[in-house]
Amino acid sequence: MFSSSVIITFLQRAVIQGIPLLYGSTGEILTEKSGNLNLGIPGIMYMGGIGGVIGAFLYENSLASKADANAFLAICIPLFSTILFSFLAGLLYCFLTVTLRANQNVTGLALTTFGVGFGNFFGASLVKLTKAEVPSVALTTTSAFFTKKLPFAANLGWFGKIFLSYGFLAYAAIVIAIVVAIFLTKTRGGLHLRAVGENPATADAAGINVNRSKYLATCIGSVIAGLGGLYYVMDYANGVWSNEGFGDRGWLAIALVIFAVWRPNFAIPGSIVFGGLYIIYLFIPGVSLRSQELFKMLPYVVTIIVLIMVSIRKKKENQPPASLGLSYFREDR
Repeated sequence: MFSSSVIITFLQRAVIQGIPLLYGSTGEILTEKSGNLNLGIPGIMYMGGIGGVIGAFLYENSLASKADANAFLAICIPLFSTILFSFLAGLLYCFLTVTLRANQNVTGLALTTFGVGFGNFFGASLVKLTKAEVPSVALTTTSAFFTKKLPFAANLGWFGKIFLSYGFLAYAAIVIAIVVAIFLTKTRGGLHLRAVGENPATADAAGINVNRSKYLATCIGSVIAGLGGLYYVMDYANGVWSNEGFGDRGWLAIALVIFAVWRPNFAIPGSIVFGGLYIIYLFIPGVSLRSQELFKMLPYVVTIIVLIMVSIRKKKENQPPASLGLSYFREDR
């Protein structure tokens, strides 16, 4: 049997592991509701991460002393850099798929390849500038502001450890997921967006600007996903950037979209489940190095099971948008 301390530690780490996935899946759900299938989310999260690293690096190197760091600037500069990089990535995807009507699957995969290469290039460049002996960039001064926790959390026992022991970006991820869920289900703009994703021709005939809806949803969704990359670097990794360090979290975020049946509010507990499944091997005694990779497959296995169940039941509310992945040609209306 596991002790209570082990269970608490496991839940904490599951949440920490799940937050980047929640950002990525929330952004992708918003994007897919417009009918755009953006498989470039892993690359966008990578670009968001390196964007934050570049912003933090430039800020830290502008300081005469690390003690002079200002909390507002240390947070806002990397945050702005992340938003800028991920927004431009989403804009590029929209230009290719919405304006030029390129194939969405191919464009998304190309964007992922580009994003990873982009991050690795600038990451390696920053390593050379720091002349570090190890292939990584450490931004601990900036990271300290992102990882700062509520001062009274430690005094609240297990409740404080499980619910109050995270940086502000973790809580922001939950708030954003709830806001997106409310937007999609309770507002006129959300209704219009879902109409575009289901049948863009009908939405266009009703006076909804299809291209604008796709551009806005995809670019905002990309920004949300990019924040997952920022969280990973500044909070999870304590400000240390290593090339290829992000792993397959971007693909897990896309899998979480299916697991959550395209509902951002379902993605909140789903991200914790995925985070727990991804690290559960660390809490099982006697797991060999070879078996670890099998355990890391569990989130994908669960996703496949959910996808099969959803397909069999065929409930309309649990299905993806009818026009997902299809380019809209107004001339064919």
